[in-house]
Amino acid sequence: MCNLYSQTRSQDAMRQVFSQALLAGEALQDNSGNQPVLRRIYPDYRAPVITVAAGGFQITTARWGMPTPQACLVGKRTDPGVTNIRNTASAHWRRWLGVTHRCLVPFDAFSEPDTRPGAARGKPLWFALGQDRPLAFFAGIHTEWTSVRRLKEGAVTTDLFGFLTTEPNREVAAVHPKAMPVILSRPEDWRRWLSAPLPEALSLQRPLEDGSLEVLEDVTDEPL
Repeated sequence: MCNLYSQTRSQDAMRQVFSQALLAGEALQDNSGNQPVLRRIYPDYRAPVITVAAGGFQITTARWGMPTPQACLVGKRTDPGVTNIRNTASAHWRRWLGVTHRCLVPFDAFSEPDTRPGAARGKPLWFALGQDRPLAFFAGIHTEWTSVRRLKEGAVTTDLFGFLTTEPNREVAAVHPKAMPVILSRPEDWRRWLSAPLPEALSLQRPLEDGSLEVLEDVTDEPL
């Protein structure tokens, strides 16, 4: 599972990149406030997402982790959320697969635990679309939900998001053979995920092409 990713690009960069997917007359509103550089995004952190809005789309923020299926919460006092979603046939997830609940999650690198021989236990291995970490998007879903995320917070109503996973491509399978995030790198696919009928949108739940990702051995806390 991908439980750590990075988004170091500015809001202006997000707007410029996503403008490639806009049609004439559409706008991308920015309702995300003053966004910091997010070098390490962990579960339950608040991060930017792009959603459908009146007149086009918007950049907003949400907390990472969709509502957990009720059967998995029996006996538990909190719901920390589900970050990665694979089974889109599940009734729990299908209620949020319509256009109004789909989103794009901007990122420039994501990590999986490095399971290669000799790797330090728990060390993250980072992947990106190039050494310069160009901006791309995970195919995500979002919703507003009331739950107890942390006991000290109590019940809160907040916007939540998660992203889809699929079979890994060659690069990710070398360290994580079960899954990888659904990554959309083309403007036509960004638009399809946000606006197409469900069968067409779910056709995007597939691995990124082999050879598309590069391993970043030396990701540091410094933004690029």
